[in-house]
Amino acid sequence: MSELTHFDEVGRPRMVDVSAKTATDRSATARGFVCVSPETLALVRAGSVGKGDVIGIAELAGIMGAKRTSDLIPLCHPLALTSVEVRVMVEEHGLSVEATARTTGPTGVEMEALTAVATACLTIYDMLKAGERGIVIEEIALVAKSGGRSGDWHRE
Repeated sequence: MSELTHFDEVGRPRMVDVSAKTATDRSATARGFVCVSPETLALVRAGSVGKGDVIGIAELAGIMGAKRTSDLIPLCHPLALTSVEVRVMVEEHGLSVEATARTTGPTGVEMEALTAVATACLTIYDMLKAGERGIVIEEIALVAKSGGRSGDWHRE
């Protein structure tokens, strides 16, 4: 049965069996972007958002999201994460989010990095939506991974 097949022989969902895989150091980095108006960005820079410190809260939310990935994504293995780093940076047209997740285990941490970014982006949206309805979350993508049978990969 292909590793991409998540159903058993009678059509029931199944988790991929990773018990035969070698535990290796693994990491994954994902990025996303939250587009906001210059006025909203000025509020973030000034620390004048009513709900508090947008950057600090979004970074914490991203870490918390990574730790809960297997609770949110069906058939995703629960992992013992050794590190999650989330950085929110003010850019010209919004806020960029980058997350790196690490573990030593038999399966990768791509989903944890992506969940960290998505959670941080959604937190930014939630904190800013009262002042701006046109916020757009875009370009959430895996940008790099290392470890495991397939080795290293980087988005061009």
